[in-house]
Amino acid sequence: MEFLTATLAFLVLLTVLVFFHELGHYWVARKNGVKVDVFSVGFGPELFGFYDKNNTRWKFSVVPLGGYVKMFGDGDVTSSTNDDIDCLSDEELATTFKAKSVWQRFAIVAAGPIANFILAIVLLTGLYTFVGQPYSTAIVSKVIDGSAAEAAGFMAEDLIVQADGADVERFEKLQRLVQLGSGDPLKIVVDRDGQLVTLTVKPKVDLYQDHNGKEAKRWLIGIQSNGSSYKQHAFPTAFVVAIEETYEISVGTFKAIGQIFEGHRSVEELGGPIRIAQMSGQAAEAGIPTYIFLMAVLSINLGLLNLMPVPMLDGGHLLFYVFEVIRGRPLNERTQEYCFRIGLALVLSLMIFVTWNDIWVI
Repeated sequence: MEFLTATLAFLVLLTVLVFFHELGHYWVARKNGVKVDVFSVGFGPELFGFYDKNNTRWKFSVVPLGGYVKMFGDGDVTSSTNDDIDCLSDEELATTFKAKSVWQRFAIVAAGPIANFILAIVLLTGLYTFVGQPYSTAIVSKVIDGSAAEAAGFMAEDLIVQADGADVERFEKLQRLVQLGSGDPLKIVVDRDGQLVTLTVKPKVDLYQDHNGKEAKRWLIGIQSNGSSYKQHAFPTAFVVAIEETYEISVGTFKAIGQIFEGHRSVEELGGPIRIAQMSGQAAEAGIPTYIFLMAVLSINLGLLNLMPVPMLDGGHLLFYVFEVIRGRPLNERTQEYCFRIGLALVLSLMIFVTWNDIWVI
């Protein structure tokens, strides 16, 4: 039953994320006069589908790990190969992806990752409007004995105002700053009986067991709040907060990836399809709000992943278009082909690595 829940939750989540990503490509392509032959969620043989009034085949395919938009006279947005378009009429040629200006192609490719960010903002806005945002007042209720906070001079009832130069409105923001740090000392400003006091605290490593029973580590300073609750926002405020949260998650993701390369975080934190399926099942069992929040976070990560300047990903294509603008002409086909082969090798290597990582930590 647990396996079935995780599998269904994973398939629903991935389908939604892939659909909106490809919908971004599709919508902007159509707005720029590009004819779309196929809109596919998944790869491989078709499971079922239909034609719309524009003769686009919308379909679900057997391998659900991704999707693509195939455009008339072209492969797809993420393909370096093109069909022979010499036999097309001028009118038909004008509806191909390749015939569009570099800025139109840039917009079509960028629309996929942007759609993922928009989806995350929409999901978080709805969540914060109807359920609420996790919100704990940034007041210290307890200082753990022997902790870094005790050594730094924290006291119960301190109101945390700033941390590492950033304003702290809620306790969760301080937690994120500490846990995404690399253990370097933090300057924290607290309001103590109406007086602003600056404290310097160096987080300590805390070893704990993760949900798989494996030993993991995190940074802690050793303070507690009064507990978490949910704060509902009016729609306009929820929308602004959702944008801020999307930005903070994006920055935090880049920071965590950088820390992996620097050796401050373990590569075991990287997860693939199996890990995501586990998380999906756990989130679904925890409730719809948790599941929606996970979907928003993964949508942000999918957008960021696709913006990486790696051939085969949207970011690689965008980089080629930047070169085309600078040079005044596109890179030659042989260079692009070599780049796509390297990109394919990198993407496949990453997929194999994270899948092996998933199996190793189960």
